[in-house]
Amino acid sequence: MAVSPNKADEYVLRHNAIWPELTLTLKQHGVHNYSIFYHASTRQLFAYVEIEDENLWDRISQTEVCRNWWRYMSDIMPSREDGSPVSATLKEVFHMD
Repeated sequence: MAVSPNKADEYVLRHNAIWPELTLTLKQHGVHNYSIFYHASTRQLFAYVEIEDENLWDRISQTEVCRNWWRYMSDIMPSREDGSPVSATLKEVFHMD
């Protein structure tokens, strides 16, 4: 994911005030230990999240609160037609427990 030019501060402000109903939805769908990192020179975001179940994770995108959040964030992030943020899946190339 990425942040639009000159919108990084707004992105941080909005996430510092994340909606309680969105946090609850994430937890109800098995989300734990969720962090988002920002790379200033490229404006890219990297999200790390631990989930209990991929099917539960996928269902979050179908909730009203998630779709409302996408719309709320779409003016400061590149977004798709359905409002979801443009993102790419990364391939894990190293892991150590």
